[in-house]
Amino acid sequence: MSDTLEMDTASTPASAGGKAGPSPRILIIDDEAAIRESLETLLTLEGFTVTLAFDGAAGLDLLARNEYELLLLDLALPGETGIELLPRITALQPNLPVIMITAFGTMGNVVEAIRAGAENFVQKPWDNEKLLADIRTAIARHRAEEEIIQLKRTLKQRYNFENIVGKSDPMLRLFDVVAQIAPSRSTVLLQGESGTGKELIAKAIHANSSRRDKPFVAVNTGAVPSDLLESTLFGHVKGAFTSAVASKKGLFEVANGGTLFLDEIGTMSMDMQAKILRVLQDRRFMHLGGTSEIQVDVRIVAATNVNLQEAVREGKFREDLFYRLNVICLELPPLRARREDVPLLAAHFLRYYAEENGVAVPTLSPEALRVLMDYEWPGNVRELENAMERGVVLTTTGTITPDLLPAQLTGSTYSASMLDHKPDASLFDLMEEIERRIITDRLERCHWNQTEAAEHFKIPLSTLNQKIKRLNIEVKKRIRE
Repeated sequence: MSDTLEMDTASTPASAGGKAGPSPRILIIDDEAAIRESLETLLTLEGFTVTLAFDGAAGLDLLARNEYELLLLDLALPGETGIELLPRITALQPNLPVIMITAFGTMGNVVEAIRAGAENFVQKPWDNEKLLADIRTAIARHRAEEEIIQLKRTLKQRYNFENIVGKSDPMLRLFDVVAQIAPSRSTVLLQGESGTGKELIAKAIHANSSRRDKPFVAVNTGAVPSDLLESTLFGHVKGAFTSAVASKKGLFEVANGGTLFLDEIGTMSMDMQAKILRVLQDRRFMHLGGTSEIQVDVRIVAATNVNLQEAVREGKFREDLFYRLNVICLELPPLRARREDVPLLAAHFLRYYAEENGVAVPTLSPEALRVLMDYEWPGNVRELENAMERGVVLTTTGTITPDLLPAQLTGSTYSASMLDHKPDASLFDLMEEIERRIITDRLERCHWNQTEAAEHFKIPLSTLNQKIKRLNIEVKKRIRE
């Protein structure tokens, strides 16, 4: 018969879960009665609901019948060891955080436990405050991950949205509109700052339309040289230009029956705008160098981070094309207008990049989370994603602290760093190094999209290219939008 005891409390004090709410449920599996009773007393006084089991079999039975937010697991159990039990525990509750407790905390045991899925490792006799801090951190992360899972499940069921995270009012209103307009054939214009997730919304529109089984094709018109954009979109026949050694379909043909996402459409030349307008009006075009018209059925979703109405007034964008695109216009909110989504998005990116790098999911320290919540996020969700990827790669303790966040988030200055590390450098050298770092940071935040970086700096692309060459900045291959 299992030795179990469950004690319930009405609510969670601030020390247990960070805010009032359901008391976190903790399961303790340990064969020593004194250890179980000691942990039970400590955790109950802190407001946790505690269940005790004296061996692996009793613990597995409880896990099969109840949900828990944390498991404290002894390593040296009779029969199967704690490490041997971990795969069976994970099979019952895949996302349950496990803290191993043992009197034999060798490095080999620690490595083996972490590889088997344990989140942390505590050696007997433990420090109560440290153990409580580890428990609160693990539960906070577990709750955040569960909230993300539930949110994604809800969005999937209600909207058929993939990889979109958000529960703020601006995002929920946006989701409702996307779900309403997606089944139509109407052209959609997405407006918003860089990094707000316009391509994700475009994919959601496509996935919720009758075209979902046809291609979704995305092209960043600002990243394609103007002399190649026409061929990219409309294709060409053999011999149309010097390097056209064979005929090639354009993206309008590739997307036939589906959706073509034209990103950064505000960067198009006036000549290309006229060609796009004709396709939108007639649904017909010709290959570059060709003589016969091609009929296509393509839904256009366009996106821009510039004010097209202002561009029309300045003569930089065709008014007739603007009205063709502006059938349905959606404004994507900047991240600073949806701050309650920051913790969810941070947790989402931490898990994504931890899995991508094959490491345990790190935790944000309270100080780091405060930095994220106070920051204005000029680079929006993309900037937050980059910051979390950086934290996952740099942390050596499993916790992301403010010093692991990009300098612009914490207010660190370039000049102070340069003075510390290059005390003998000339003023010219210091200024050049600062300029190099500023440009590199902006390129990283723009995912190495030089056109977008030039727009942020309010300089011509050619000027930015000259600076990149002069400063010997190594330009990386452009990554995710």
